[in-house]
Amino acid sequence: MQNIISSWFVQGMIKATHDMWLKGWDERNGGNVSLRLLDSDVEPYLSEFNTKPHHIALTQDVSALAGQYFIVTGSGKFFRNIILDPADNLAVVRVDEQGKGYYIEWGLINGGVATSELAAHLQSHIVRMQKTDGKDRVVMHCHATNLIALTYVLPLDSKVFTHELWQMSTECLVVFPEGIGILPWLVPGKDEIGYATAEKMKSHSLVLWAFHGVFGAGVTLDEAFGLIDTAEKSAEILVKVMAMGGRKQGITNDEFKLLAERFDVIPMDGVL
Repeated sequence: MQNIISSWFVQGMIKATHDMWLKGWDERNGGNVSLRLLDSDVEPYLSEFNTKPHHIALTQDVSALAGQYFIVTGSGKFFRNIILDPADNLAVVRVDEQGKGYYIEWGLINGGVATSELAAHLQSHIVRMQKTDGKDRVVMHCHATNLIALTYVLPLDSKVFTHELWQMSTECLVVFPEGIGILPWLVPGKDEIGYATAEKMKSHSLVLWAFHGVFGAGVTLDEAFGLIDTAEKSAEILVKVMAMGGRKQGITNDEFKLLAERFDVIPMDGVL
């Protein structure tokens, strides 16, 4: 008999969140992750679901996700504890048929609700499903140290930020050719920041919240993690370059165009 703890999606969430904590991106209860599940993913484990699942109302319309399952991190839960007790720190939730709330089908065994940033996650899932024809299934948020640091010194302009990050690592143009979206500081956990993030997700799989953190979307947990990891590595290099007096040379725009041609990607308009 299969056990949901051993499922690929619970094990994947354990690995992703532990890796994020080891990176230093998710102090205390910082950060949150959601993975959209297919009916075929959860079907083998329905017998472990709550017979009377708790219903939580939402303050936004997510009817586009009606009936969809997600595995999410819990609100107030510490990433460092997920590997120790996934059933207490994670939840499988199902959006109700009206798109007005969700049921906790499994997990959070000692009480709790889904991540406080659920608004940003669900709205972003709607957008990324539409943009990628359902391929993107992961939304990941964390407090990547160097990316946050740069929001205090660089102009909060998507084109400027994107060009600076591309300059620091050859692979950045290939990994996020659509650049990085930038939002000004907004109150976290509110519907407004969720809608604003989703709007940026129409054009970018990577969205930076000034003075707060970063959102990444991807097909898999590995892809979303790798996207953020690549941008954060570039940001770390940039912080060091700035500390050494600033860039003296680098990749030219013409060289970036050759790189884009080689890897068949279309760079964000107006950056080069």
